[in-house]
Amino acid sequence: MTATDRVLWCVHDGASGNRRQALALAEGLAIRMDARVLECCVSVRRPWRWLAPHWLPRSADVFGPPFAEKCCGALPLLAVGCGRQAALATRWLRTRRGMRVVQILDPRIDPDFYDLVVVPEHDGLRGDNVLTTQGSLHAIDAMWLAQARIAAAQLGLVPGPRTLLLLGGSTRDMRLDRAYWQGLRERLDAWLDADGGSLWVSSSRRTPPWLRKAARDDLPGRQWHGTQDGDNPYAGMLAWADRIIVTADSANLLSEACATTVPVYCHAPQAQSGKLGHLLTRLQDRGRLRILRHLPEDARFANIEPLRNLEAVLDAVQKRLELPSVALPRSAPRPA
Repeated sequence: MTATDRVLWCVHDGASGNRRQALALAEGLAIRMDARVLECCVSVRRPWRWLAPHWLPRSADVFGPPFAEKCCGALPLLAVGCGRQAALATRWLRTRRGMRVVQILDPRIDPDFYDLVVVPEHDGLRGDNVLTTQGSLHAIDAMWLAQARIAAAQLGLVPGPRTLLLLGGSTRDMRLDRAYWQGLRERLDAWLDADGGSLWVSSSRRTPPWLRKAARDDLPGRQWHGTQDGDNPYAGMLAWADRIIVTADSANLLSEACATTVPVYCHAPQAQSGKLGHLLTRLQDRGRLRILRHLPEDARFANIEPLRNLEAVLDAVQKRLELPSVALPRSAPRPA
């Protein structure tokens, strides 16, 4: 390979969920190809932003100066994108520049506009060039968790059982209102009364301000709700938790929690429908997830199989696109 071939682009809109999925795939391929990853954060101008990825612009300037500048130089072997804005950029790269591209998540247009499309099976998209996963893509594996434990060793000194609560935000199909919070808080209080231990709380960018405040006011333990709380301890909390509770709104949070080897619970007081409901059902069927009750049911989790799709997707992408590979020693490090 030439120097140009050993560069992969990771295209996203800056949203943490999209960035993590695109980086997981791009960095996984880069390790196998002895390549480096160059991040391309796009900021699509209106009106193309409103119609992405349907209306294809003529110029790269539509995606913002950083992306346009990169397009003036040598182009990489492959671009990996995630999210609707990135779907317009990767479509543009393939159509206007002849690049090979892999798009993560349903682009809401014909998948034939891309070389490969990677989607969670609950999205419902199928096609000859569509690869499906159970849940979202992520880089979490045994080595990732071990590195996270080393980097946050102080969390291992906290008394157990260590319960981690991951808060998302309301969606079209799931409303996180005050009634939802009251039910979740009552169950957490019962758990702490029954088992003691420690509680950690981590919110996402979608968590509304009132819910962050309610968590601070109503719950004990260490909490992270933004940069005002210091560095984000999410990775360390995920790695050191003895059990994890996730709100019923985020496929990304559920998938990352289920990538660990500890019990995972979801507060879903009502039966969920739609795409996320399908994922919840599949995770319950495989014994990886239980609905949150008033008392823990850790003992009912037997032979936990972590939810990890990345290696299978990497194999499929390399094979389908005939990407070059290099032999690495078995101890080669993985990115944290």
